[in-house]
Parts: sequence; structure tokens; C-alpha cells
Amino acid sequence: MLHCGIVGLPLSGKSTIFNVITRAGAEVKPYAGGKTDPNKAVVSVPDKRFDALVQIHKPKKETPAQVEFVDLAGLSRGAGKGAGLGNAFLSFVADADALVQVIRCFSNPAVEHPEGSIDPIRDWDILEDELIFRDLAVIENRLGKLRAKKKLIPEETVEKELLEKCYDCLMEEKPLRSMELKPEEWRQLRGFTFVTSRPEIIVLNLDETQSDEAKIPKFEEIKKRAEEQGTKVCRLYGSLEMDVAELTDEEAAEFTEGLNITEPGRERLIEEAYKVLGLISFFTCGPDEVRAWTLHDGENAVDAAGAIHSDLARGFIRAQVVAFDDYAAHANSFDECRKAGCLRLEGKEYIVKDGDMIEIRFNV
Repeated sequence: MLHCGIVGLPLSGKSTIFNVITRAGAEVKPYAGGKTDPNKAVVSVPDKRFDALVQIHKPKKETPAQVEFVDLAGLSRGAGKGAGLGNAFLSFVADADALVQVIRCFSNPAVEHPEGSIDPIRDWDILEDELIFRDLAVIENRLGKLRAKKKLIPEETVEKELLEKCYDCLMEEKPLRSMELKPEEWRQLRGFTFVTSRPEIIVLNLDETQSDEAKIPKFEEIKKRAEEQGTKVCRLYGSLEMDVAELTDEEAAEFTEGLNITEPGRERLIEEAYKVLGLISFFTCGPDEVRAWTLHDGENAVDAAGAIHSDLARGFIRAQVVAFDDYAAHANSFDECRKAGCLRLEGKEYIVKDGDMIEIRFNV
């Protein structure tokens, strides 16, 4: 299962965000005493389409899409060069498929910021620089070995040129994810597990007084940088949402009334994490089970069949497909969709779309 690594400076509220996402409550403790082993949890992906199918079919079993989050130890200055818990921390980051970077925007005199003040842009720079240092070290190590050779084979020449291009990008203090490389070049880099090549979500950890953008430090600067980098920014009220999670819906509404907080950030963040991992959902439904199946965006009908069972992929004939909106508009019935002409028969090469309702025809 693909997973998102939650990263951030010490005391940024990472463990609180992890608790909010996973609804772990008091079970997950903040990092202390040199602990580096990450906390892990698998969470269901919120999806109103899935909820609607459950209400319609009232199945014996409900299986939503899922994604894993991993809460990593706080990253301090010098980690990219091996200082403190750096090497252990970065080994866990390298395993992540995407990063959720938590940036502290709230003030709390009882919990002093390790840098002495609240400055989201500075904190973003610190963490990004440490990840860049780590990737530079990997490239320098490999380039040193390649340059020491008297003669390179053609594959090594291509690798050297690609790594030098990556090195130049990092020396400009830009993450590798900002580079425009060909798919085959990204495949060549896969074995290096570069941490700055990972897709990233920025989470602004706020308090209840910061529902107005004007009260978020350097918010316009954050927004501009995110737009330039194509990075998604999510706002989340860490401590508040952890408290609200323990209340009933009515109590939660009453608790947040007057705070101008209309929607909790938890669901938005999980949805964005699913997207940034490059995942989509297709659905199967019936009285026994309603299920959201996970595919990588761009996978085809045979991949969808294989996600359900290898026998379906092996004996694949065709797929009956209807978009969820069409299914919902025609009595939630494949038969009614067929009569209306919106049910399609698709072959092996059909690229599955997010929200497709699929039935596989097969013969083994």
C-alpha cells in the first residue's frame, strides 16, 4: 500500500495532525527521547459516492478505499548532513511515496518554537533545504564513483548526464519534483529514492483564531510559492479538530459555532493525499459488498480486473462500465443504464476513470 510520510520541524504539531487524520486519540504520543520509529495507520478515504452506494445497497460488508499515513520524527537543522536523528529520519522519508509537510502557524507560549518565532516560510525553507542536502549527498556519492572510472559504458554516460542535471537543479535550491523529465528519465532515477522528487502537500497547522486568512502569518507568500511549485496547501486546525473528533455531530457543530470554521480539514487532507499519490477509485456493488477499489491513475480495465482477482484478469473478456453520476441518475441500476445507452462495453485497453462503476466479464 502506498503511504504518505508526515514531516515537519519539532513541535510543529505533526503528531497532533497524525492523530486528527487517523483519529487515534491519545494512543499516539509525540516523539521524545530520541525515538525515530514511525507511527503508522491506515485510514479510509472519504468518498460521498461510496457512502451513497452503501445507503442504496445496504450491503453486508462495506470496504472503502484506504491510504496509509506515517508520522515521522521531527526534522531539525543539519539532518540532511546526518546531524541528530538525521540519517535514521531520512531513511524513513526515502520510503514514503508522498510527503505531507506540517508547518506551524499557531502561537503558543507554553510550547516554544525551536527557531524562536513563528515564520512559516522560514520553516518551509529549513525542511526543504535539509531534504535537498540529503539528495545532493546521494548524487555526489554516485557522481564521484562515475568520475573515478577511466571509461564509462553508454548506460553510465546517460546516468552521469542525468545526475548532473539533477545536481544543478538542487544547487539552485529547487526540489527535483520541479524538474520536467521524460518518463524514462524518472524511471532511471527511481533506484536513488530521492526525497525531493516525492509529491508534496503543505499542511498549515492553525489554531481556532486563524480562520481568517489575514491572521495566518505570511499566507499570501505561502500561497504564491505553492502556486509556483504546483503544491497543494491544506489548512487544518490541529488541536481543535482533535478535540472535535471526540464529540457527536451536534456537539461539534455547537463547539465550532462562531469560529467561522465550516468544514474540518481532515477529510480534505486525506482526499488530497489520495490524489497526490496518483490514485483513483472504481466501484463494485451488490447486496454482499460495496467496495471502492484502488488503481493508479492511467491503469486499464485489465488492471481493474486484476485488482479484484487475478482470475478475472487472466480470463478477461470485457468490462461493463458506467460513470457513477450516470449510475446514480438511472435508478442505481446497470439495467437502467443499459436501456438509457450510458452503459459501455470496454476492452482491455480502456483507461479506467475515477468513479467508474465496473462489472468484469471473464472466462477461465
